[in-house]
Amino acid sequence: MEKTFVMLKPGVLQRRIAGEVLGRFERKGLKIIALKLLRIGRELAETHYAEHKGRDFYEKLIEYTLSGPVIALVLEGEDAIAVVRRLTGPTNLLEAPAGTIRGDYAARTRLNIVHASDCPASAEREIGLFFEAREFCPWEDGNRDWF
Repeated sequence: MEKTFVMLKPGVLQRRIAGEVLGRFERKGLKIIALKLLRIGRELAETHYAEHKGRDFYEKLIEYTLSGPVIALVLEGEDAIAVVRRLTGPTNLLEAPAGTIRGDYAARTRLNIVHASDCPASAEREIGLFFEAREFCPWEDGNRDWF
């Protein structure tokens, strides 16, 4: 089974929609195997978004990420990275169709409400930034035939 990293940004908690967003992942059959609510520091935010350093939106992205608590989670499932990326929709809200998390809930591209790993290497790196091995809670899925 593949693992992926997701971060629900401050706007999710500010708008009280965490349960709705998490529910979309669960209803798709993905398993939550690690989850925590935290305020991340500047160093972690800058490390997490290092690939965007130097871009015009970088500092605003960092400021937004630091503006409130985030929910970090690891999801597991078959093709989890691709499934999560389809559920979240494109980063650019003008391209995010209704029915995706960004299309339904995000108000502005720069205040995007969710981050999702885009490939296995990113997922591994991001999971390692936010979680220690002892924080994982793997479990057997007795309902796997439902999905």
